[in-house]
Amino acid sequence: MPHPADPTTVSRPQPPADQAAGLRQMFATRALSFVPVVANGAAGCGGLVLERLCTAYANLGLKTLVVDASEQARTPCELAEFDLAEGIEVLSPQVSYMPARGLPLRHVDAMGSCGALLDALAEAAPQHDVVLVHASASELVRLFAQRARGHDVRPLVLTNDLADGLKEAYASVKLISQRSHWRIYDLIVCAPPISRQARAVARRLGECADHFLGMAQRNWQELDLLVAAQSDITPAFQQLANEQLRHALPVQLGDAAFEHLVSPGAALPARRAPVLN
Repeated sequence: MPHPADPTTVSRPQPPADQAAGLRQMFATRALSFVPVVANGAAGCGGLVLERLCTAYANLGLKTLVVDASEQARTPCELAEFDLAEGIEVLSPQVSYMPARGLPLRHVDAMGSCGALLDALAEAAPQHDVVLVHASASELVRLFAQRARGHDVRPLVLTNDLADGLKEAYASVKLISQRSHWRIYDLIVCAPPISRQARAVARRLGECADHFLGMAQRNWQELDLLVAAQSDITPAFQQLANEQLRHALPVQLGDAAFEHLVSPGAALPARRAPVLN
């Protein structure tokens, strides 16, 4: 039997001093995946797209927080100004929602970046896996552009099969090309199943983005406007959602997040890893 001073003696790791220390060990490298979804008020299908994305991520065993900073969203509750966690509404075990109209600009710094809000959201919602940020193109650039350098983040652009929706989608892609380093985006075209324009809209936006802006439209999917909330996700839409997750911005949890994890009634983050085939 080796002597206690023998350097070959195998030392056993010390148990954590308390629950918080144990959580810090467990989630030292844990990050939330932030996905930028470009709002399109003219298309009027942002809610449907967000709902379908939440269902797709629930299929992977992930918990999703929707942060809606679009012009159509409600403003955050008053308590959220002091603690963002107070502004989060739990809709189901897999999905939470936070109305956030006007919230990004409250976190703008001297350089015009709102990236600090991403850290604050991660600390307020550490039990989630995915954060969908639904906002205008200008706000998404302020939130993501500086933080996303070195990451292959791919914004998700929305439109419908009508001229006004296409016009706003092109304006969003143009703004992104001018104010960020992003050169690739994905597209969802919301249209009824009988639409003859959806494919033409996707093709025209992709061609204009390429020829005039140097932007590449990587993937696009048509989303049925009449789809029921309980309907299953199509394999094609699930694949697009998986691609968005692969290209999401990872935001590491800070120490403040553990205060929420160890608070009474807090739920631990999902431990199931997504399978992205």
